[in-house]
Amino acid sequence: MTSSPPTVLVRELLTEELSDLHLTVLAGDRHLDNRIINPRVQKPGLAFAGYYTYIKPGRVQIVGESERAYLKTLSEAQRKERFDEITRLPIAVFIITKDLAPLPGFLKLCQEREVPVLSSPALSSVVIKRVSWFLEDHLVPETHLHAVLLEIYGIGVLLMGKSGIGKSESALDLITRGHSLVADDRVTIKRYPSGDLVGFSQGDLHHHMEIRGLGIVDIKDLFGLSAVRDRKTIDLVIQLEPWDSKAHYDRLGLDETVFHILGTPVPYIQMPVATGRNVSVLVEVAARNHVLKMQGHFSAQEFARKLEEQLERKRARGNQRE
Repeated sequence: MTSSPPTVLVRELLTEELSDLHLTVLAGDRHLDNRIINPRVQKPGLAFAGYYTYIKPGRVQIVGESERAYLKTLSEAQRKERFDEITRLPIAVFIITKDLAPLPGFLKLCQEREVPVLSSPALSSVVIKRVSWFLEDHLVPETHLHAVLLEIYGIGVLLMGKSGIGKSESALDLITRGHSLVADDRVTIKRYPSGDLVGFSQGDLHHHMEIRGLGIVDIKDLFGLSAVRDRKTIDLVIQLEPWDSKAHYDRLGLDETVFHILGTPVPYIQMPVATGRNVSVLVEVAARNHVLKMQGHFSAQEFARKLEEQLERKRARGNQRE
């Protein structure tokens, strides 16, 4: 399992995802590799008022009409001092909203001190909302797993196992049964502040599968739009492994185990694969059983409870005879 450090470069704000903000570079075009490390944006009004400890490193600073109006109430000397102090701080980038004209001296200092300045015609509230959403999605912990992610009965099921064990073939069979593909072969997983683990596919193979003997197939084209999902919360991990007659496998299902992804535990099942076993049916049943557990119905525990009650009644009858 590999993980990548959560960071966003300023230049990534200029990509297609935020194209609706129509961001342009006013200064610092040579320093667009500055790193944004915090998903929370700031409005530097307190800093312009002289409270510089308010500024946190690696955040996006939003300069709107209220900040500009306040700065205009200061004398030229005071503004120069505030600009001088704030541009010395570890600021990743300024975004000026509503296409407001920067006050004299600000852009020059930012250019000299390697602080990019972007501009947007959008309102501050819109910029804050869109940039915050973008950063929250890109700055959360992320990892990649060699697996297949499916939506089965509304839950996200991650199929893991060694190459050649039959993950993709089982997934294809499940898709023909009406379930949906999220990602095949390389699943990108992000952990959000809510604790949810969300998996999806990145790159050119989105909604595609590699089937040995067939090659690359497009699931959306073959089975329709309902056969694919863009992303899904991971609710269950199933590990496919070769059958080992000497290994111990859970017979009752009372032992609940978990698999940790980015430090978050996920219910985990080891499923042996052997000739004659219909793996896709077993995966489907495991998903159904997990849905029942989520609804408070634990079949294995119910069976164990009933068995214990029967044994208790037999013991009671035996004691009565004595």
